[in-house]
Amino acid sequence: MAGKYKPGDTVYIVSSVKWIKEAKVLKYSGGFYTLQFTDTVGGIKLRESRRFPTEEEAKKGVGERKTCKRTPM
Repeated sequence: MAGKYKPGDTVYIVSSVKWIKEAKVLKYSGGFYTLQFTDTVGGIKLRESRRFPTEEEAKKGVGERKTCKRTPM
């Protein structure tokens, strides 16, 4: 099955539940995308559900993510 994004496409990911990072798609394999960050050295391998085609959609994704509430011990 081919991925939704092609090598060279720009995508946006939500990092640490609140930061949006821009990345370039390097390849798709086994349900995962290999991405290279555009603003820093390094990259990441993630499933398609963690990627957004535009920065605006990524901002919407930040609000949709739920944070875990910790209870005091």
